[in-house]
Amino acid sequence: MELYQSAPERYPALKSGYRPWCVVVRWPSSSLPGRSGYERIRDRAHAMSSEGQGHAPYVIGHLLGYLSSARTAPSSPAVLASRTGQYLHLTGHSFGGRFLCEAVQRAAEQPPVLGWSTPYDPRRPFTVDSMLIFQMAAPRDAFLRHFDTLFPTATRPGAPLRGPIALTHSRWDRATGFWHLRAEKAPGIGHSGAGAAPVPQFSTRLLSTDIAYPQEVLDHRLVNIDADWLYRGSRRTRLHPSGAHSDFLRPESAHLLLTLAERSR
Repeated sequence: MELYQSAPERYPALKSGYRPWCVVVRWPSSSLPGRSGYERIRDRAHAMSSEGQGHAPYVIGHLLGYLSSARTAPSSPAVLASRTGQYLHLTGHSFGGRFLCEAVQRAAEQPPVLGWSTPYDPRRPFTVDSMLIFQMAAPRDAFLRHFDTLFPTATRPGAPLRGPIALTHSRWDRATGFWHLRAEKAPGIGHSGAGAAPVPQFSTRLLSTDIAYPQEVLDHRLVNIDADWLYRGSRRTRLHPSGAHSDFLRPESAHLLLTLAERSR
């Protein structure tokens, strides 16, 4: 937030007392390098939201239900915003992105559980306003094969995600490049970006903190964000097994995250 407090004129929400509440989900995600370690964490992330094992969808559903208690009526406002201006934004890293997609998708199977230019569906008054996933550990066609119900179709116009899914990727990410290729037989989203998807995609570049994101580059269902220039790993860790996989803890990442939150209002 220090980055944004220095430039409140660019982010009007800060003038009105923007005070985010954060809910953090953590689980043991360390493993030995190699294919077996990769598969162990992948399966653990899946278990957290899979039917009969994990409870992540219920946690997200109850969170939305708690926030909705402060709303007026489900039909007003048309996004997950209470009278005091509450919105829901999700962000994850690596397998956390896969976990979030599974959790939201399953939570939305029992509607209603859960402001962009996308149309509003009255059958889903509670929606996720944006999702940002850093270096997602999933196959490039995961949104076509596994998470397609996050998006609307002609036969299923309602969707639990109203705003965009933004996905960062870097060719220096060995965890979703080298190791993902050996475990999944294909490079991952965190290395090469999303591939086949049920909705049109838009590709752009991660911006420095002194450059504002134009509205038209983020106002899409799925946005691939090239972070090659920044997520590279230090020279000392360039040969680390995961490469730049965790090299996203930077002001530029906060710039993107808070811009998504700002544009939803």
